[in-house]
Amino acid sequence: MRFRGKVALITAAANGIGRATAAIMAREGATVIAIDNHRGRLDEAVPALRLGGGKVEGRLVDALDAAQVDAAVAEIERDHGGIDILVNAVGGSTVIDKPAARTEELTLADWQKLIAFNLDGTFLFTHAVIPGMRRRRAGKIVNLASIAGRGLSANSSSAYAAAKGGIVAFTRKLAHELGPDGINVNAIAPSVTLTERIRPHWEKRSQGSQAEEIERTPLRRVAEAVDQANVICFLASSDADFVTGITIDVTGGV
Repeated sequence: MRFRGKVALITAAANGIGRATAAIMAREGATVIAIDNHRGRLDEAVPALRLGGGKVEGRLVDALDAAQVDAAVAEIERDHGGIDILVNAVGGSTVIDKPAARTEELTLADWQKLIAFNLDGTFLFTHAVIPGMRRRRAGKIVNLASIAGRGLSANSSSAYAAAKGGIVAFTRKLAHELGPDGINVNAIAPSVTLTERIRPHWEKRSQGSQAEEIERTPLRRVAEAVDQANVICFLASSDADFVTGITIDVTGGV
């Protein structure tokens, strides 16, 4: 019960890594505020998460809309007395038609869409929760970067790599800003993870391509969402009270 008495706001919580994280935190005592921008996914996810144990509330919020984000955070703080944990799980490479496009194939619209989707939501929710965490002189923020942000993924675009590299830098800088207020800021950098959004792209790859990906991974498999969620929960727990400013590669050894 690492999260008993804690309020955890998790973005993109209706599926993928966000949902897997919400399931663990709810089961371990947190009041989970599940944020998503898709009503259907949220309506399916929240009851399912509650069945797994714990308190879960769903909030329909567009993470790229500053007014919606600010209003949601204000309501959550009013209703629950504060937010102890923020997990910024919004992001991904598949919001453009060709996620692995070479730079010359990208349009400016592709570039801007990937940058906004991966950086803006993380900034907006972080910006909104900081004042409350500062007042309480406590908080845990965990961001989702990617090994693409370290230049290690051949199956994503330069725009995605730039955005996730930005998450790594943002995490490090923010840790220095907020550390004196007792707020920890960390990130994870996943390799290929078979979430609902990524699995169809994985299945379209040839058997040879899949085998190559698995072969170059020392643990000889690709990640599932729970592999990433387990590390997020470590960083969000008191076990990581003296850890801040780092990005942990969760890659099976790549």
